[in-house]
Amino acid sequence: MDLQGAVSFIEALQSNNNREWFHVNKARYEDARAAFESLVGVVIPVVKGIDPSVDVDDPGECLFRIYRDVRFSKDKSPYKTNFGAFIAKGGRKSPYAGYYLHIEPGASFVGGGAYMPQAPYLKAIRQSIYEHPREYKAILHSDDFSSCFGTIFGETLKTSPRDFPKDFPDIELLKHKHYAVTHPVDDQFWISGDVIDRMREIFAALYPFNRFLNTAIASVMS
Repeated sequence: MDLQGAVSFIEALQSNNNREWFHVNKARYEDARAAFESLVGVVIPVVKGIDPSVDVDDPGECLFRIYRDVRFSKDKSPYKTNFGAFIAKGGRKSPYAGYYLHIEPGASFVGGGAYMPQAPYLKAIRQSIYEHPREYKAILHSDDFSSCFGTIFGETLKTSPRDFPKDFPDIELLKHKHYAVTHPVDDQFWISGDVIDRMREIFAALYPFNRFLNTAIASVMS
């Protein structure tokens, strides 16, 4: 799998995000996407060896489309300037927390969790943290997790979330809009000989966090 070709294609697309250029370079895109899909196909069994809840086998169920939905966006650029894949129970559209790969020259990362969880799942996660703060904090403060990911990704609420007491000692833990984490990697990461082993280490560090989130999410699944 030519992941250098995938990185190079995205780098070129960043400077040529238009349909004319993409049409001329369609074969190059297809080669790059195939390389990324091959990578995901190798990573899926690695993830399943860490997290037995993951039930996908087809990498096509995990890859995100490169075409942007620009209907409600001021930015009319037609293409995403990254390759992304989300490996989780139910595939890329799953509400469950999962494992994410993101190739974007200068901004690549490996991570996961629950990004933009819908309201019922977000409330369930917060409720679980509220009921089990020591367990959750033990995960966040573990050496493997904290050294790999640092802090939770994204914006937080300015005030306490509805339905939770404002005087809860760990109220800051409930203010996150996402329960997701990232581990930045450089462009050489994707072409290194130990890329699979390194992702295995990252995802192993992520697993206890995802397990906690998914226990909460499963409690409200219909």
